[in-house]
Amino acid sequence: MRIAWLLAGYLVAHGAIAQVAPAPAVTPRDLGVDPAVLARFDADIAGGKYGNVDSLLILRHGKVVLDRTYAHNYAAIYGEAAKQKRALNALDPGGPYNYFNPWWHPYYRNDGELHSLQSVTKTVTSMVIGVATSHGEFPSLDTPVMKYFDESKVANVDDRKRHLTLRNLITMTVGMKWQDDLPYDDPNNAATMMEGSADWVKFFIDQPMLEEPGTRFYYNDGAPQALSYIFRVATGHDIEEYAAEHLFRPLGIQHWYWKRTPQGVPDTEGGLYLDRHDLAKLMMLFEHDGVWEGRRIVSSDWVKASIAPAVTVDQKAGVQYGYLWWLYQYGKDNSQHAFGGSGFGGQVPLVLPDEDLVIVVNAWNLLHGPDLRTHEIVQRVLAAVTDGKH
Repeated sequence: MRIAWLLAGYLVAHGAIAQVAPAPAVTPRDLGVDPAVLARFDADIAGGKYGNVDSLLILRHGKVVLDRTYAHNYAAIYGEAAKQKRALNALDPGGPYNYFNPWWHPYYRNDGELHSLQSVTKTVTSMVIGVATSHGEFPSLDTPVMKYFDESKVANVDDRKRHLTLRNLITMTVGMKWQDDLPYDDPNNAATMMEGSADWVKFFIDQPMLEEPGTRFYYNDGAPQALSYIFRVATGHDIEEYAAEHLFRPLGIQHWYWKRTPQGVPDTEGGLYLDRHDLAKLMMLFEHDGVWEGRRIVSSDWVKASIAPAVTVDQKAGVQYGYLWWLYQYGKDNSQHAFGGSGFGGQVPLVLPDEDLVIVVNAWNLLHGPDLRTHEIVQRVLAAVTDGKH
């Protein structure tokens, strides 16, 4: 061993193995990013300006520009709330649907790695459906939803419900009575009521219709949950198992946790936990048109349709919606577009394709107070970009 060590020292000293010396590290400036501007953003987060931000990951040209975590004592922050009966924990005081329980939130079993994605799960669900569609295993989005239900066992069936399609589910244009514009800690919030019901899919499909499907966007947590059930019926596969084989494994994603409903189907409206780096991989897959390391994972047609505006959410703010993807306009005259996910508590993965930027923010802001919104993330990161056209 000593001889080998001495020989290695000799070779290095004489340049014999100079060709295997490590390449210089890539700096933010090499990637067109001003580290001083990012340092101010980092300091604001660390100082609590945006509440309980857990991590910030920024990649440009596929390389890490900034990767920071911020520690919070959630047992102290939400410990009392976890014991009080309220909408976000009343029906599951010790389990994964007590959102104040630090064993389950924001990190799975408090491990500091797998972070709750909440409604970003919807976006990942869309990805899995896209993979299955690319393989010819998922039906046309124009298929009626009622095809997968026994109409005699569904409440409030009318022609509008019969006209409901998979496309309406994946674009949140359901036309159903659904109060999702209330805070999640309001017991009248439909998603909170669904999570407290014995059968989530039945709770959703039994709701009365208010208008013709496709009329307008109206956020509905039950729609992607119904897709979990429909995926199983239509393809014969559990959507988590399918994701593991056809989406996660090809991207090298080895660790995750996916909550399940009382019926045993994956919670596709908000139950997935991932490491921030793996979530960034999923964003990069769609930035790269569905190709990962030279292998096509999802069709280009699905990627383009997913991140194309299907419906306008807020015209004034430049917010649109695709296939369970949020779409944002930004830059001069709102001429540039970003796409990503959005989850309760502050989960924001974003792709800014014009700048070749991928940003992942995880946070856990449950009650009223400061938080880090999408437009602020975009502004703060773009302010550090030195070679963009924003």
